[in-house]
Amino acid sequence: MAGTASAHDIGGSRFDAPIPLSFLFVGGGLTVALTAGLLTHTTEPNTMDSERGIFSIGTLPSSIVTAIRVCARTLFLIAFIGVLVTGLFGRQVATENFATVFVWPIWLKGVALLALLVGSPWSVLSPWRTIYEGLCQLEGGAVSILDSYPRWLSEWPALVGFLLGVGIIENLTVIPRSPQQTALLVSVYALVMLGGGVTYGAEWFRRADTFAVLYRLFGSVSPITTTRTTAGDAQISLRYPWRRCTESVDDRAIIAFIIAMVYTVSFDGFTNTPEFQTLLFGVRDLTGLGPAVSAALYFIGYGGFLGVFWLVAILSHRAGLATDALATAQVLAPTVLPIAAAYEFAHNYPFVVQSLGQLITLSGRAIHLPITVTPLEWLSLPVFWASQVVVIVIGHIFAVVASHILFDEHTTERIGYTQLPLTTLMIAYTMLSLWIISRPIVS
Repeated sequence: MAGTASAHDIGGSRFDAPIPLSFLFVGGGLTVALTAGLLTHTTEPNTMDSERGIFSIGTLPSSIVTAIRVCARTLFLIAFIGVLVTGLFGRQVATENFATVFVWPIWLKGVALLALLVGSPWSVLSPWRTIYEGLCQLEGGAVSILDSYPRWLSEWPALVGFLLGVGIIENLTVIPRSPQQTALLVSVYALVMLGGGVTYGAEWFRRADTFAVLYRLFGSVSPITTTRTTAGDAQISLRYPWRRCTESVDDRAIIAFIIAMVYTVSFDGFTNTPEFQTLLFGVRDLTGLGPAVSAALYFIGYGGFLGVFWLVAILSHRAGLATDALATAQVLAPTVLPIAAAYEFAHNYPFVVQSLGQLITLSGRAIHLPITVTPLEWLSLPVFWASQVVVIVIGHIFAVVASHILFDEHTTERIGYTQLPLTTLMIAYTMLSLWIISRPIVS
């Protein structure tokens, strides 16, 4: 069972798994199954989702909140400009250019991890929203060519951006390794966002921006939350990570986006396995389509995930949940967010931390300060692998808790029976996730 394991830039070592992999897969699945069974027979859902699930830990005065917002917004806008300048005119070496070191690991993945911990900061950080609000101040009011954001658009533009930007470009192209192409991509996306904002107003940035929707959904599982008081202070509280995942969504686009989040982070890991390479080149040889095959495989897989989730929704509805299959899907979708969050954290935290060290090193060189920061020098491959296993299993347990609460609220049938299709899906996905992260060490 010896082999290599990696998470973006972590790899190059070999080790034996501490337990047989079959024990790991079955053990992870049994942990989720036993959690569901214990909750069904021993726990009242309202003890896990009440006002007691929020614990106040302090308050930040409005002056400090304002200072933090201004500093964060200014620094991110400067970083955005730096991406365009260094990407277009700087040295075209991915590991030595601010554009590639910042955009993919720090911006895309790092802000996602921040949202997982404290909620989405994107309304403050968004550079195009900052520019738009500057235009509004110059105009003395809201800038909007049309009266309102069309309801039919919903979050579909954000989903398209996610599928193309994260699913295809980040995972399947060389753009993340090209500073110039990264800068061009960011500039095009910024122009689209600004154009939409000027056309539809501020609502565009909340619903059509991929980053806004992605980080807002990740923020649903954050254990730390902030609430603004009437005086402008920030009330900081702790909450159960599954608490917001018990609120059903009201839009098909959000359902599709959540499934895309779960699928894409798994697909990212799957692309590093020998099985994917075998499948990819086999289909290429069979069809003669070349590199386009990888994109086709991504979308086929996404369609498969949507189909399986829809089947679970139909079965759950027939077991007594909600009024129809669509309403059932709206109820079930948020419960899988802890799974997406866990895999996102487990798969990307070394990539983010390592890149943050690289960013500090580059910044030091820019001011002629010869420093080298390697924050993950201590992290051995076995420790990293074990941390992935623990985080993924915990995420699935949180998802089971969220589904248990939701089923109690939306059905009068026996919870265990009604919850069976979703629990089965979660057990299967737990085992799939553990297989993906373990596959690099399978001989």
